[in-house]
Amino acid sequence: MFWLTEDIQFPPYDFTSKEGIIALGGDLSTDRLVYAYKNGIFPWFSEGEPIVWYCPVQRMVLFPNQIKISKSMRKVLKDSSYRITENNAFEEVIFQCKTIKRNDNLGTWITNDMEKAYISLHKKGIAKSIEVWKENKLVGGLYGVEVNGVFCGESMFSKRSNTSKLAFIYLATRKNYRLIDCQVYNSHLASLGAQEIDRALFVKILKQNKGSH
Repeated sequence: MFWLTEDIQFPPYDFTSKEGIIALGGDLSTDRLVYAYKNGIFPWFSEGEPIVWYCPVQRMVLFPNQIKISKSMRKVLKDSSYRITENNAFEEVIFQCKTIKRNDNLGTWITNDMEKAYISLHKKGIAKSIEVWKENKLVGGLYGVEVNGVFCGESMFSKRSNTSKLAFIYLATRKNYRLIDCQVYNSHLASLGAQEIDRALFVKILKQNKGSH
């Protein structure tokens, strides 16, 4: 397994294990995180573990023009009691993603250091959030990293049914991203039209000139 040093460079893609791990160690500095995302690499680990960097051979993505919106979700979208905002409560969104109880237990991977690192990215205009409000209470949302016209999704949460879907649909239909990176297979996102593509194609799209489709 490849261990990172102070140098922010990552090994070639063929170093990736069958589990999708490309490297271990390093830090969560802004420079390293930005470099990682620009190359299709993201951190995913638990508190007390070394930083684990992933770059799966199969990448779960959504091409925004392929989003699937069910009849039931179309009704939710028309519900005027919901209000959707951008970058109005990033710190609260990441805190909810970190602490909310989930059936699959996937909320626990956002460590304290990761929370601080992404808040720093947000303050630099790199990490973004979408918030869903009802009666001025935050009831759903998502956050991720914006790189070269691609939104690399990190996590989402719902406090009411379908509110994370509301945030995701807003992201896909209101923002001009050529691709939304969902990282690894997720049946929830597959139902919205996300699909797996080869890493080589994902990286090619990621490195295209901004604005090209």
